[in-house]
Amino acid sequence: MGVSALLATLFVPLAGAIAVMFIHRDQAVAAKRTALGFSIFAFVASLFLLPQFDSSNVSMQYVIDQAWIPTLDAGFRIGVDGISLPLVLLTALIMPIALLASFDPITKNVKAYYALMLLLQFGMTGVFVSWDTFLFYIFWELILIPMYFIIGIWGGKDRIYAAVKFFLYTLVGSLLMLLAIIWLGLQAKWAGVGFTADLIELQKIGPTIGMDVQQWLFWAFAISFLIKVPLFPLHTWLPDAHVQAPTAGSVILAGVLLKLGTYGLIRFNLGLFPQASERFATLISALAVVGIVYGALVAMVQTDIKKLVAYSSVSHLGFVVLGIFSMNNEGVQGAVLQMINHGISTPMLFLCVGVLYERRHTREISDYGGVTKVMPRFAVMFAVAMFASVGLPGLNGFVGEFLTLLGAFKSTTLGTPWFTIVSASGVIFAAVYLLWMFQRVMFGTNDNPENHHLRDLNVKEYWQLVPLALLAVWLGVQPRPLMMLSEQSVAAIVKAAAIVKVIQP
Repeated sequence: MGVSALLATLFVPLAGAIAVMFIHRDQAVAAKRTALGFSIFAFVASLFLLPQFDSSNVSMQYVIDQAWIPTLDAGFRIGVDGISLPLVLLTALIMPIALLASFDPITKNVKAYYALMLLLQFGMTGVFVSWDTFLFYIFWELILIPMYFIIGIWGGKDRIYAAVKFFLYTLVGSLLMLLAIIWLGLQAKWAGVGFTADLIELQKIGPTIGMDVQQWLFWAFAISFLIKVPLFPLHTWLPDAHVQAPTAGSVILAGVLLKLGTYGLIRFNLGLFPQASERFATLISALAVVGIVYGALVAMVQTDIKKLVAYSSVSHLGFVVLGIFSMNNEGVQGAVLQMINHGISTPMLFLCVGVLYERRHTREISDYGGVTKVMPRFAVMFAVAMFASVGLPGLNGFVGEFLTLLGAFKSTTLGTPWFTIVSASGVIFAAVYLLWMFQRVMFGTNDNPENHHLRDLNVKEYWQLVPLALLAVWLGVQPRPLMMLSEQSVAAIVKAAAIVKVIQP
């Protein structure tokens, strides 16, 4: 059952993309419903991964290993562990919501849009389930194509600039990663194992590589992943992409796409290069702290709601990177948890911005005021999203941020509490810019008559926001089930890194 569910979760979106392309271009409603149906089916299939999953087993589960390119020992190797499974579930959840959010705003080239969105889901899921470096790279590159067109065709007035910038940034990082993958395969060959793309085998080879080479391989992977996170100062493509992308594009960017980078840091950098990870942990953590504070301060001065939320992602993802390079159980576990939490609360914020934009066709904070009076139910959803992003205790954002800060404070790798002290200010700044924005939009005064006749949430918008709101509350009150999925897998990575650090090559 588990293997079938994994295959369905991965390939149903691809089948949906193909099915949508066979629909006549004039049948927009049929294309929308078909895409949504396939995406919901993939989500249901992903739920069947849970019953048989053994959270105490740190190895890959639901394994499929089929030969593909024998010369390179590259294969169709897929499976999930406690770190990748929550991200697969998140991807399968967010995409139907994003598709539903596209029903009204997307009116041109509808068939192509929905086919690209399903192709994007296929690529993102593939990244999380790949245990072969060449297969991982193919899925990683595949994501570029649909996201480029989604921003470039259905985005705002500066969409071409944002799409090209996104494409070039990511492509440069991808080329570095490809070189590192090839070099890793050669290292395996020189070690007597033979050229291989099997990540399990490479995890045995990576720590034995001398630091003179390992540090270059570390940075080749790290730059690629840090661009995708994005970490300061590699973040400049993100605000442009978020602002120009359609609402659903921003939901996918914030909900899933940014997590590809942080997932890669855990899977590849910590898993393959523990000595180099320790050597450069202080530098990367310092950049993460700068990103936390910088993103928050820049968000405070934004007049565009969407750009404010975009810079909040730069700040919040800094906590994830800080947790990863704390290199202890609390930090990495907090990072995994915060990836999921950010993937729930920030898409919810972008959906709320999209609701306002569809009614007023403006994202300027000054154009709103007193929205609560005419949209009380929307105000509740917006408040949940805002407080979850702030990290209010009782909502999902609190536990993840607390664990990352605790991990950084206890980290022997970082060796100083100052990372925690400075980054904790980001929590305060987040409360400032989000509460200030919420107060001006929802409770401020604005005599513009257009604000007096806004309609409240409709049924489709309830289906987008309520599931995320319920998850935000549930994970805030009871995060243990999610933490149990990743607990042992995180502990295994941290333990392996700690052992290897003692035995330097």
